[in-house]
Amino acid sequence: MNRAPAPAKINLALVVGPVGDDGKHEVLTVLQRVDLGDRVALDHAPALAVDGFPGDTIIRDALTALAEAAGAEPRWRATITKRIPVAAGLGGGSSDAATALRLANETLEEPLAPFRLHALAAKLGADVPFFLGDGPQLGREDGTALEPLDLPQDYFVLLALPHGTAKPSTGAVYEAFDARDGARGFEERRAALEAALANVRRPRDLALLPPNDLASSPLADELRALGAFRADVSGAGPTVYGLFHHRRQAQAARRALRARARTWLTVPVWYG
Repeated sequence: MNRAPAPAKINLALVVGPVGDDGKHEVLTVLQRVDLGDRVALDHAPALAVDGFPGDTIIRDALTALAEAAGAEPRWRATITKRIPVAAGLGGGSSDAATALRLANETLEEPLAPFRLHALAAKLGADVPFFLGDGPQLGREDGTALEPLDLPQDYFVLLALPHGTAKPSTGAVYEAFDARDGARGFEERRAALEAALANVRRPRDLALLPPNDLASSPLADELRALGAFRADVSGAGPTVYGLFHHRRQAQAARRALRARARTWLTVPVWYG
């Protein structure tokens, strides 16, 4: 049996543009792994099975697609140990799928080349290809065209998921974005993000990145008041992150929010 971690991600920035000819929104997003993760174990089996998370569909879809692409039978059993909250903007399902893809690909007599695995992952979801590589990355087009980034990693991340908050579907979040004409000024916001990235040298420079176009939360303002040098919503939400220079500040903020949100204190990681 092979096992591997499946880390969560945060969007350090997310700028969203208009819908393209492919029916998808153009985005520019900064993706960073954090040390909160699920775990995926994979073993040979008589037939495809996924255990540990009854709501899974994406791992099953990923392994089925891999088998079809490789001309093989999907004879794997994947077991998921969940720690990442579901539908929280942290990419848990995408990370699980990418980890299962990597593990299963390694078992094939002729593993798919990285570019083929990336193409397969892109069909599963915009975040899935990110989890096949290492380090922070800049996502372009629909988020699946990736470029490596050299960003500071020496800070603490407080994740806060407000109690009683139900995330609308990602499609509904984008529909609301379109309804308010959110794509207006995309070129200027994209240029501002690229310019800010060019000047990131130290953790506090991440505060220069523009805010999330899709979602906002008053909790981000509160995290900044509690000492975060940057705070924003991750992805389509509802999880909010705060970046802190010092652990004690992050721990104090965690205590302040504990009655109103599930919280996790974590750090950036370069790979799974």
